[in-house]
Order: sequence, then structure tokens, then C-alpha cells
Amino acid sequence: MSNHQQVKAKKHLGQHFLTSEQIASDIAQAHLRLFQQGKVLEIGPGMGMLTKYLLMDDIDLYASEVDKDSIQYLNKAYPQLEGKVLFEDFLNMDLSAFANGQSFSVIGNFPYNISSQLVFKVIDNKQYIPLLTGMFQKEVAERIASKPGSKEYGIISVFTQLFYEVNYLFTVPEHVFNPPPKVKSGVINMIRRASVPEVDYFMLKKVVKAAFNQRRKKLRNAIAIFGVNDVNLQASGYADKRAEELSVDDFIQLTKLVITHGNQNH
Repeated sequence: MSNHQQVKAKKHLGQHFLTSEQIASDIAQAHLRLFQQGKVLEIGPGMGMLTKYLLMDDIDLYASEVDKDSIQYLNKAYPQLEGKVLFEDFLNMDLSAFANGQSFSVIGNFPYNISSQLVFKVIDNKQYIPLLTGMFQKEVAERIASKPGSKEYGIISVFTQLFYEVNYLFTVPEHVFNPPPKVKSGVINMIRRASVPEVDYFMLKKVVKAAFNQRRKKLRNAIAIFGVNDVNLQASGYADKRAEELSVDDFIQLTKLVITHGNQNH
């Protein structure tokens, strides 16, 4: 498709159309190498630069798009997608209805303005989604993939890595987009873990948020609201640590400690 000027990128939709064939091919290949079965949902295909490379493989491809101009363009350019380009915002989609009893994977050059919400929506629907490959703002991609001990490590890192193994694949420069964004992008993949430790997820959320909301404080202060007695906290070895030093497993143990020894009014 050399006529990639046909849809004008809309600022309010956060559209930046990828113009590099090589990068589109690399993202598609990174996904297809790991893809096993079920449908594939591309989010925000725009003018189908990535779509084209996905269609080279024999997969059951769907797309969700909120831009009517793009939908019109895709239906003309890729007749094989007839009936599969959905005029839907991924964040509002009923994913259990879309899955219809099967799993599906997610791929896309994601609009920067919805990237964190998109990841949390995937996590909330993890039972359907074994794989995600996507391009995010570099800083967000690094945050999702970062490990304990780094300043990027935070709430989204812990929740994503609890359920998915995250790999940072490569960085994408600004100039391969039309219009070019002001920041670099990063491509990651998320592969669902075969098993996840048993934990009260609701409580884990509270503990992780409390710990990172005061990330400069030692945990004995950051999670004081849960009323865990200092002796128990000290014995666990977490009292003098800060949130960014704890692995996902540490947070699970800390949550169990809060449930057993804390004040349950929280």
C-alpha cells in the first residue's frame, strides 16, 4: 500500500501511522512466532501497515478501530477482512462475547493515550488472552517490562508480571511515523503464565498501590494503614525495604502477611 496518505491522522485519536515496512514486519513476526491458536485482534490498525503483514499468515484476524475513515480504507484495501473490522473502542468491548469461548491474542501499534488502560483491560480479561504484542510509548513499555530495583518499576509492572511474562523487544524511533510523535516507542510482548500463585487479588491491589503511592518511604510506613504489627513485619524482612525492591512474589507474601496479621478494616 504505497498510498498511505489516504487517511489523515487525527490528533484527538492519538494516531501516528507507522510508515516502516521493516518494523511492521518485525512486530508481526514477533507475534506470529508465539501465536498458537484462536483469533487475533489488532487494535487501532489505522491504514493497515501492520495488518498487511499479519494477513500474510493464515490467521483469523479481526480489528477494532474507532476512526471511520480508517475503517472505510481498511475495508477497501483488505477485502478479506470483510465483516471483521469492528467499529469499537477496545476499552469498551465486551471481550467475553468477542472470545465466544475461545482464546484470542492482541496486537497493535497502540494509541499512547490509552496504553495503561489497555494493559489493565487485558489483565482483567487474562483468561481469554494468552498473548499480547504491542507498541507503546517507550517509557510505558519500559515500565511494564521493568524489574524490581529500577525506578521504572511500579504498579503496572507488578500487576502485569503477576500474570504475564513480559519481554522488551526493541525500540522504535520517531521518524518512522506519520506524523512523527515527540517520543520514541517500544515494542513488548506479554506471554500469559501457565500458573499464578494463589492470592487475594483485591487485597494485593490495595497493598501494591499503598506501597508505591509512597515509594520513597520504607514499607513499615507506606503500609502502616493496614495495621500490621511491626514485629511481624520485621520478621518478614520487608519492614525496611521500599516498594521498588520487592518482586512480584514478595508482594504476594506481603499481602498474605497483611491478611493474616493486619487490621481487616481496609
